[in-house]
Amino acid sequence: MARLADYFVLVAFGPHPRGSGEGQGQILQRFPEKDWEDNPFPQGIELFCQPSGWQLCPERNPPTFFVAVLTDINSERHYCACLTFWEPVEPTQEGLCTEDTAEREEEAGEGGLVGLSPAAPGPPGQLFAPKTLVLVSRLDHVEVFRNSLGLIYTIHVEGLNVGLENVVGNLLTCVIPLAGGSQLDSVEDGVRTISLGAGDRQVIQTPLTDSLPISRCSVALLFRQLGITNVLSLFCAALTEHKVLFLSRSYQRLSDACRGLLALLFPLRYSFTYVPILPAQLLEVLSTPTPFIIGVNAAFQAEAQELLDVIVADLDGGTVTVPECVHIPPLPEPLQSQTHSILSMVLDPELELADLAFPPPTTSTSSLKMQDKELRAVFLRLFAQLLQGYRWCLHMVRIHPEPVIRFHKAAFLGQRGLVEDDFLMKVLEGMAFAGFVSERGVPYRPTDLFDELVAHEVARMRADENHPQRVLRHVKELAEQLYKNENPYPAVAMHKVQRPGEASHLRRAPRPFPRLDEGTVQWIVDQATAKLQGAPPAVKAEKRTTVPSGPPMTAILERTSGLHGNSARRLEVVRNCISYVFEGKMLEAKKLLPAVLRALKGRAARRCLAQELHLHVQQNRAVLDHQQFDFVVRMMNCCLQDCTSLDEHGIAAALLPLVTAFCRKLSPGVTQFAYSCVQEHVVWSTPQFWEAMFYGDVQTHIRALYLEPAEDRDPSQVCGDSLGPRGGAGLALAHPRPLGQVGEAPAQADERSALDVASEQRRLWPTLSREKQQELVQKEESTVFSQAIHYANRMSYLLLPLDGSRSRLLRERAGLGDLESASNSLVTNSMAGSVAESYDTESGFEDAETCDVPGAVVRFINRFVDKVCTESGVTSDHLKGLHVMVPDIVQMHIETLEAVQRESKRLPPIQKPKLLRPRLLPGEQCVLDGLRVYLLPDGREGGAGGSRGGPALLPAEGAVFLTTYRVIFTGMPTDPLVGEQVVVRSFPVAALTKEERINIQTPSDQYLPDGLQLRSCTFQLLKMVFDEEVGSDSAELFRKQLHKLRYPPDIRGTFALTLGSAHTPGRPPRATKDKGPSFRTLSRNFMKNAKRTIGRQYVTRKKYNPPSWEHRGQPSPEDQEDEISVSEELEPSTLTPSLALKPSDRMTMSSLVERACCRDYQRLGLGTLSSSLSRAKSEPFRISPVNRMYAICRSYPGLLIVPQSVQDNALQRVSRCYRQNRFPVVCWRSGRSKAVLLRSGGLHGKGVVGLFKAQNAPSPGQSQADSSSLEQEKYLQAVVSSMPRYADASGRNTLSGFSSAHMGSHVPSPRARVTTLSNPMAASASRRTAPRGKWGSVRASGRSGGLSTDVGTRLAGMGPPQANGAPPDPGFLRPQRAALYIIGDKAQLKGVRPDPLQQWELVPIEVFETRQVKGSFKKLLKACVPSYPATEPGSASFLCSLEDSEWLIQIHKLLQVSVLVVELLDSGSSVLVSLEDGWDITTQVVSLVQLLSDPFYRTLEGFRLLVEKEWLSFGHRFSHRGAHTLAGQSSGFTPVFLQFLDCVHQVHLQFPMEFEFSPFYLKFLGYHHASHRFRTFLLDSDYERIELGLLYEEKGERRGQPACRSVWEYVERLSKRTPVFYNYLYAPEDTEVLRPYSNVSNLKVWDFYTEETLAEGPPYDWELAQGPPEPPEEERPDGGAPQSRRRVVWPCYDSCPRAQPDAISQLLEELQRLETELGRPPERWKDAWDRVKAAQRLEGRQDGRGTPSSLLVSSVPHHRRSLGVYLQEGPVGSTLSLSLDSDQSSGSTTSGSRQAARRSTSTLYSQFQTAESENRSYEGTLYKKGAFMKPWKARWFVLDKTKHQLRYYDHRVDTECKGFIDLAEVEAVAPGTPTLGAPKTVDEKAFFDVKTTRRVYNFCAQDVPSAQQWVDQIQSCLSDA
Repeated sequence: MARLADYFVLVAFGPHPRGSGEGQGQILQRFPEKDWEDNPFPQGIELFCQPSGWQLCPERNPPTFFVAVLTDINSERHYCACLTFWEPVEPTQEGLCTEDTAEREEEAGEGGLVGLSPAAPGPPGQLFAPKTLVLVSRLDHVEVFRNSLGLIYTIHVEGLNVGLENVVGNLLTCVIPLAGGSQLDSVEDGVRTISLGAGDRQVIQTPLTDSLPISRCSVALLFRQLGITNVLSLFCAALTEHKVLFLSRSYQRLSDACRGLLALLFPLRYSFTYVPILPAQLLEVLSTPTPFIIGVNAAFQAEAQELLDVIVADLDGGTVTVPECVHIPPLPEPLQSQTHSILSMVLDPELELADLAFPPPTTSTSSLKMQDKELRAVFLRLFAQLLQGYRWCLHMVRIHPEPVIRFHKAAFLGQRGLVEDDFLMKVLEGMAFAGFVSERGVPYRPTDLFDELVAHEVARMRADENHPQRVLRHVKELAEQLYKNENPYPAVAMHKVQRPGEASHLRRAPRPFPRLDEGTVQWIVDQATAKLQGAPPAVKAEKRTTVPSGPPMTAILERTSGLHGNSARRLEVVRNCISYVFEGKMLEAKKLLPAVLRALKGRAARRCLAQELHLHVQQNRAVLDHQQFDFVVRMMNCCLQDCTSLDEHGIAAALLPLVTAFCRKLSPGVTQFAYSCVQEHVVWSTPQFWEAMFYGDVQTHIRALYLEPAEDRDPSQVCGDSLGPRGGAGLALAHPRPLGQVGEAPAQADERSALDVASEQRRLWPTLSREKQQELVQKEESTVFSQAIHYANRMSYLLLPLDGSRSRLLRERAGLGDLESASNSLVTNSMAGSVAESYDTESGFEDAETCDVPGAVVRFINRFVDKVCTESGVTSDHLKGLHVMVPDIVQMHIETLEAVQRESKRLPPIQKPKLLRPRLLPGEQCVLDGLRVYLLPDGREGGAGGSRGGPALLPAEGAVFLTTYRVIFTGMPTDPLVGEQVVVRSFPVAALTKEERINIQTPSDQYLPDGLQLRSCTFQLLKMVFDEEVGSDSAELFRKQLHKLRYPPDIRGTFALTLGSAHTPGRPPRATKDKGPSFRTLSRNFMKNAKRTIGRQYVTRKKYNPPSWEHRGQPSPEDQEDEISVSEELEPSTLTPSLALKPSDRMTMSSLVERACCRDYQRLGLGTLSSSLSRAKSEPFRISPVNRMYAICRSYPGLLIVPQSVQDNALQRVSRCYRQNRFPVVCWRSGRSKAVLLRSGGLHGKGVVGLFKAQNAPSPGQSQADSSSLEQEKYLQAVVSSMPRYADASGRNTLSGFSSAHMGSHVPSPRARVTTLSNPMAASASRRTAPRGKWGSVRASGRSGGLSTDVGTRLAGMGPPQANGAPPDPGFLRPQRAALYIIGDKAQLKGVRPDPLQQWELVPIEVFETRQVKGSFKKLLKACVPSYPATEPGSASFLCSLEDSEWLIQIHKLLQVSVLVVELLDSGSSVLVSLEDGWDITTQVVSLVQLLSDPFYRTLEGFRLLVEKEWLSFGHRFSHRGAHTLAGQSSGFTPVFLQFLDCVHQVHLQFPMEFEFSPFYLKFLGYHHASHRFRTFLLDSDYERIELGLLYEEKGERRGQPACRSVWEYVERLSKRTPVFYNYLYAPEDTEVLRPYSNVSNLKVWDFYTEETLAEGPPYDWELAQGPPEPPEEERPDGGAPQSRRRVVWPCYDSCPRAQPDAISQLLEELQRLETELGRPPERWKDAWDRVKAAQRLEGRQDGRGTPSSLLVSSVPHHRRSLGVYLQEGPVGSTLSLSLDSDQSSGSTTSGSRQAARRSTSTLYSQFQTAESENRSYEGTLYKKGAFMKPWKARWFVLDKTKHQLRYYDHRVDTECKGFIDLAEVEAVAPGTPTLGAPKTVDEKAFFDVKTTRRVYNFCAQDVPSAQQWVDQIQSCLSDA
């Protein structure tokens, strides 16, 4: 029996002691006045009576009632029922309170009350003070309290004739039965009717089970107020220990909500702060760091909003606010969605019927009380599903004197399949669950509804999962039981309590609430107490039983373990391998081992391994030989490497007894156990793992104590060492029960678990004698003690390293690195796992010697012993004894280990594969010899087999080498099934873009922490970990050396410049005074003598000194070639006297003239170096040497093309208007439209734009800046003037004349316009000729930062682009056209105003910046070479990453702009590209434009010229963009040139027949522009190259240096040997202008980024890629029969083009081989190819003129340009022909005349040229001087009088004409003079010149007579004509 009420208190308003307006509560009376012994009076009741503060009120409010909850220091809850009513303030009290009326009025106003002035006379100024009746009880009977206090108030207000003292006395003496009514004998015992003596009657029903909470309607109300989702959030927040705050204006609502939330948490008890109603004075409690559930009046909402980590639930508004910093983990799926749907069915039953066509009649909804129980039933089911099987993970550590129980959290999570689940992890680590285990883990206790549910209903719940109606039925059944628990006897629930009348509170009370007589009340209480003392004590009748464990647990959601399913086949492989090992069949075992190691990724296979090994231990086969030992250890390591620190699946637990059992004999008396080889796993240093293991073993032994010997399975299980009973764990793994439970999977059905045994013992305990009890307690304690000693041994085995020097690995693991963090409480316990994972990043840099490993292990073991022994109730004496023993155990083990280590070192080392040395290039030197490493797989499929087929080549074991040029890995796959394949991966050191350390566990089952990941811009990735034999010092040295080589302090440190830079031995540099001309000397008298180097020259030979760079490689005199002194012949216009030049000046000028720029200018007919009047009239442009000193612009070449009319001195001023002084210069001229392409840097603010912005034209006498602008304007005018005019307005108009919107004028201005370009839809549609080639689409890509969207309308008039990207309708173009379009940055040209005097048009475009290129490239690199395997299957993740990189979008924009410029040039308008600084995007655009417009640049020679001119001479900053030196390290790698090559590759793909070079050529340049193997792409400009002496090296110097210094020289050499750079499909159209599609959908990812050949590394160093020659068949080293040449080709390993070359390459190779066999010198491949082409043309002619079988006829439609091979019906049936040349154009189409007009003479001639009918009037060998300073070359010349031609061939047998001179153009034949580079042995009279209208040809015959003969023959031919 229990008291209904402990205290009755009367609390009234009292003034505040400090005189403030607010009052405070005062306790007027309390009964009883003395505290109860068992229940002291709670403090602070006066605060809780008025939670919002004690305040006077201007009107009489109705009485209020609520229940506050106070929690005392013992966690006992006291329910304070408060009934508050208001009474008028007595005058004395009012007087006391009027001191501070103003303040009180304000405060009352703030509180929502109207403050009346108390000074006003009479009732209007009357104030009312609150008074509260409080009932304090430990029982929760809210309705009884409400009725009882209401009765006392009624008696007072209504003036009933009942003594209040009697009522209060009766209330305090009322006793009611304890909970458990159903267990009592009759209804009268369970139901108590009470009366307080005022004619009232109340029925109190006690719940049947006191463990089930009482909720009444509170849960249903909570769901109504907040909704399902919000309540679920609060539920998860409370369970995961977050702070929850309820807000409401109603106190009763607050207490109901808190009560409801707690009811939902059952069976867990909330153990943190719980205050349903928090008084205003205690609001600072909300800042507490601990979790809480608190309710606060909504008036204090503002204070609540300031809290950053509190979840606020507003009951009145129905919202839950979760702060950003708080993460509430949701319930695990599928429980979250299942719970949500069941709750909606309970709360809204009509939802299921809402869609029915014929809904049933309305169903009766449950009452609120019943709905409340249904909602609780849903959560009860949820907990039963969450915690199902929890009893199988309880460890019974002690049974007597009190049960000690521990929960095996890791095993529970592992068995449920919820290891990763955040929610359950936090719940299990929480305080509530700890209380749950200690309360419900007890095996012998009363059971309740939850125990029944979790034990017996699990199967039903699983079966009902997919049947909502069955679930609902179950919920209703549970709800019935919950309802019955609260209302056991609904029939007798009748109350009779008087209530006050309506509005009684408004009537004026006769008097204030009276003071009660203490004596009377106390007497009544005393009387009742005396009565109770006489009665026998009421014992709570508890029916205790053994708690059922229920079925074994299952996973919440059956998850398949992915690839490694637990297939029987895999388990069979594991069993077979172990059998082979123990039977000594090592070869068989070795074959199976890789498959076993793969299978061990699956959980079942790991369990199977533990079982099998355990069986062998039981058969006493634990002593192994060395090979067996290695196999067993390797398999154990493989199992353990996937174990987490908590060992959720019990693998480490199963292996722990085995690692102390398996051993090998090293020498007599020295045995090595397996534990010394499996220490490198994080699980061994996790305290929680050891605790769980310890408790599991203790449970086994405690159980064995109480089992009868006959019942015990095996006496060996009770022994203390070797396997211990835990050895059964390996066996038990096969059963579905978790590892943590030792009753696990009993073999016999009647075998009792440890919990059953404990339950039986607890039942018998009271019946045992005192001595027997003591004996059992001692036995249990000694069992725990002996296990503690056993575990101290086990821990020292696994924590002390075999090799003291390797202790760093140990220190990196959690428990030993920082022992303070080891687990000694619930909180640190949960952190240790996370510490273990992050630890290795911080530590590991201490000195191994300074770390005290034994001390650390002793401290770790001592902490463990302290914790487990304290929890297991070991006496302090025993604990002290353990502390003394631990250091001795550790010391003893260290001594044993020393002997083991000493002996193990004598073992022969494991045979590691030999290091394969890489092949090196000439001049490449090894910096660091091979460091043994493992190359790990990355995200590329190549090494892992993947979709391309082939085995997993990675991981590979080998070595990494660092040379002066490359980082090279060579090795072999670790998987022995792959075979003896050598894996090579390398990249140039200079291409390294990122180097980072990594920590990875390798597949070779060893933990090798030192890892390195190297990423290169040539799309290679080396992800490697160093072998254990490589010390950390060596690894660090490797990193430092790599960094030093990658970023040399100076450019001279790069491989290309250090290669062969040492002086030749025995030839010291000459210390002459003149060390060779300096840069200044090179250019000093340039202008004065410039003209002498061009034109016809006479010769004086002289020696000279080459420019030196710090004497490097200075050649000796005999190595130098003769220099030729030149001067110009006398021209009548200049009459310059011939002057002798200084050697340095001559060299400078001729070298400048030799540069690619000049060669190209002459080819394009772009002017001469002369400024004479005669040439000025005819040539609009001239070559200006104004920049010869690089004084105007350091990044420009020395010779520039400028308008003829502009003087050199004006250029200096013009250059100031442009960034980097890069003023506009001509770089190309269209041969057909004569339009020119110019390039420059972006404008400074004060250039043209400044002019346009200015309102008035500048006056002549202005500042320097203005005059520069004026000069600039004049300069542009001169450019415009130099262009040919087109009179016809009908054709070739490209850009519309629409003025931009911001120009303010809608009238098209005839001259100066600004056209906004974003979608450059420009086309020359109305040209006379139809559009040739292809058109690229230029629609905007839709990405930000790209070209803006008004493209089509601005540039293409109104016409939208056609669907396929072809030009729009011809009628859209406007007739007006600017002579010059300036394409500039949109940002520069904002706000530009038109000026009618200008004749150019500005086209502002938005382009990306170089930093965007850099960022995009980084992402592209990660997409193409990811460092980890893709998570998504297939190519989805690659395509997503590729799209994110936006690389293709940048390619699209470049092609788009280039096609626009091509169109403009083709239509006759000139274009100036003026973007950024003029050396990045400008270079890309102008290069692409020239490539698309001019077929010459699509040849090998032309492309070289293009790159040399636009990229090298015009100063692209290769060193800066490639971060070549230490200074550029921070700027990073920006692949502007690579992006250009990618654009060329895209065009090549679309037009494969237009390019002489192959795609491999582009990849080759892409690789070597970053490799530093050649000097070509070093430095930022010609100026810097001259300063370093790189630009004009002497040929003499090259003789002594076989290595190629120029990439072009290398290409030339290689091309002679192999056609690798040649494109067999090359068949150009002479005037073809290419217009590629540029849409992203038309672009392809360059295979340079993705392809990889592991057989030989990158194929771009040709000498290395060829591989060593195979021995001939008869010379096989094994002496066996000749082997076949056939071999398997793996796409991921071999180079497919090399293994299976294309047909033509193969035929050419075969031809060379056959010629070699016949003893002939093999013919060059190019000669053979040319002969084949000529023969193919001949065959075409012989087949008949009308339908030649040759496929290259002009009737092939234009898209054929994209194709190379056609299948065609010929006269001999179907033949596959290959297009070799385009010379067979015939006029059989409608466009025949147009074709004929475009055909060159060679094309016409080749139509009827045949080898037999060729008319050769005279032939012989002549030396011919190449164009514009090219070298002299011997050619075979044929004079053909019939065709009136002088043709020349490479060789006499050559059938392919290399070129011809049309005799019709010859003006004169005259004797000549030798020039630079002419043959030295020939007489000067053997030279003669042929002057044509276009140029002068220089010839040299072998002797004077033959020269005379040639002159006569040509003369006679001319005279015949």
